[in-house]
Amino acid sequence: MIKNFQKFLNVLHVVLDAVLTLTAYVLAYWVQFHLMGRPIDPLSPRDYLIAMVCVVPGYLILYSVFGLYRPKRVMGRILEASNVISSNVAGVLIITLLLYLGKAQHFSRYMIFYFALFNTTLIMSERVAVRLMLRRIRKNGKNQKDLLLIGYSHAAEGFIDRVNRNPYWGYRIRGILDDNLERGHEYKGIKVIGTIENLKDILEMAHMDEIIITLSLSEYTKLGYVVKYCEKSGVHTKFVPDYDNIIPTQPYTEDLLGLPVIHIRHVPLNQPINAFIKRTMDVVGSIVALILFSPLMIVVAILIKISSPGKIFFTQERVGLHNRNFKMIKFRSMVAEQGAKPGWTVPDDPRVTKIGKWIRKTSIDELPQLFNVLKGEMSLIGPRPEQPAFVEVFKEQIPRYMVKHQVRPGITGWAQVNGLRGDTSIPDRIDHDLYYIENWSVGLDLKIAILTVFKGFINKNAY
Repeated sequence: MIKNFQKFLNVLHVVLDAVLTLTAYVLAYWVQFHLMGRPIDPLSPRDYLIAMVCVVPGYLILYSVFGLYRPKRVMGRILEASNVISSNVAGVLIITLLLYLGKAQHFSRYMIFYFALFNTTLIMSERVAVRLMLRRIRKNGKNQKDLLLIGYSHAAEGFIDRVNRNPYWGYRIRGILDDNLERGHEYKGIKVIGTIENLKDILEMAHMDEIIITLSLSEYTKLGYVVKYCEKSGVHTKFVPDYDNIIPTQPYTEDLLGLPVIHIRHVPLNQPINAFIKRTMDVVGSIVALILFSPLMIVVAILIKISSPGKIFFTQERVGLHNRNFKMIKFRSMVAEQGAKPGWTVPDDPRVTKIGKWIRKTSIDELPQLFNVLKGEMSLIGPRPEQPAFVEVFKEQIPRYMVKHQVRPGITGWAQVNGLRGDTSIPDRIDHDLYYIENWSVGLDLKIAILTVFKGFINKNAY
């Protein structure tokens, strides 16, 4: 039933995309040549009709290439929106290139612009509408996928937690097979229905949409047996490794003459093109931010100067890219000569001035770090840098702590927009930082920037 619905949904998406792309093309033609009153000559309406016959199927192919017909259960909204925009940008570039190569200089460039604008808006709106419809259906208990977990481990616990937190995925875990747990007992609300040896019988008797292998690391000798019967039954099978704390969430693999090799750490920003894009965004973004916030920064500087003696800015040594130290700039929020002492602030800290308490709470004290971004010492978005003294302690206590220094530190980051600021768990922060490092994309940076505007400025944990 699920497979049939997925096929229906894919067909529906293709049909809707075709209709909306056609609508966007016709609408762009009408705006350019009727609403704007531009002459069509020397091309005729028939020429634009012929082009439309090529454009619509061409865009459907692009949507497939950019993964827009993959299941939506766990695809994020930002990723889908990014793919819609990317596919339309690619479409415009291809059309422009073909017109140039075909020397079709009379084809309206304005119409191409209108088409890209209308098409992106319509396809994006359609995707949002379908996503909302599916979420409502799945929350009401329909269009569910029945899952069976093989093995109870740290990986199984993480999988169950995520399924429970996201009911709109439409996943229903029917039970656990495990050799070390007592049948009938529940773990995180999921009942143990047998041992791994019962897998063959259960697959024959019960209909399962997916098998999720979540064996503990010590039981990987059973992996061959499990996979054998799963593939024999024809049920779609997924593997959730119990060593997720070792490999990245999106591991980089290479084929060594048929032997798969997994790289322990994959950092997208190590690729030159990604690093160039990131640096360009930082420079442009910091310049724009300095222009926008300059009136506020001038007012804050004046208030700091007249409220307490001392310098306006405060610099502190932090550890940055490749473990190199740099001077991070902030608005001074403490009494002069005391702000440079190492150590975090505490509630009712006497060192914090009245103005300092306000600018720390609203994160305004971080704005001068835009100059650090321009100098290349920091990024707009990335893991927050720490003082050298604390780095020496944390690297001994927290596994993988030093990985965060493989990218430039940021003014805001994935941990900060998830509430991990000030007096919060350092291991949790590192987990979020590593997720960001291993999954960096332009879309993720844009998501963090947007979340920072709505919930990242106010620091509830600031003292």
